[in-house]
Amino acid sequence: MGKIIVSENVSLDGVVQDPTGEEGLGRGSWFTWIGTKDREAWAEVEIQEALQAEALLMGRRTHTWFVSRGWASRADVWGDRLRSLPKYVVSSSALEGPDWSNSTVLKGDVVEEVSKLRRQVNGDIVVYG
Repeated sequence: MGKIIVSENVSLDGVVQDPTGEEGLGRGSWFTWIGTKDREAWAEVEIQEALQAEALLMGRRTHTWFVSRGWASRADVWGDRLRSLPKYVVSSSALEGPDWSNSTVLKGDVVEEVSKLRRQVNGDIVVYG
């Protein structure tokens, strides 16, 4: 049975949106305040998490965010791994934009669909979002 692993980027005061400031929100760019060594350490944790995962689970907006930033064609260890993994997207509508290989929309009762996914996947299911 699959195990859900939640991977979140959030500041200590609870800010999760606009980590790089690209979206122009008032508290945006908080992620850019950390130093290079910390960013490198964070990236290594994320890469290892992806290498150990058997699937990704995310919402439609997170899926769109990844695709709009080039992850569907990113050519490095992390990008290659994410592209190769099955991606399950919780959404009541179709995915927009370019395809990201191995993406499947989960529609209907979310609890039922994710429970079914956990029974089908043997390993970690990483939640991005």
